[in-house]
Amino acid sequence: MSTELRYLDFDYSEDADGHGSFDAMASVAPERVGEVQAEIDRVLAWAEAAFPDARGALDEGATWDHDLQHSRDDARFETLAFSLSGTADFCAALRERFGLD
Repeated sequence: MSTELRYLDFDYSEDADGHGSFDAMASVAPERVGEVQAEIDRVLAWAEAAFPDARGALDEGATWDHDLQHSRDDARFETLAFSLSGTADFCAALRERFGLD
């Protein structure tokens, strides 16, 4: 599995509890949505494999969670907004796995 992410360029932020959040947005032509979704699926498959049965609300003790929003801007573009949040250990592992800064 390649670590290269072509469409997802994450911004990182951290809250007062030490939970990190990686947020990415991709606005692409409709024919490219499947490629973006494949990258999202690859990241989520890694998260589930590396931290199985640990997804849920972080404030309730889970290790990681995600949110995905998909909208059509007009006939030419669709936007996918993907957020992945987790504990410090999860964030460190995600950074290492996908070469994120």
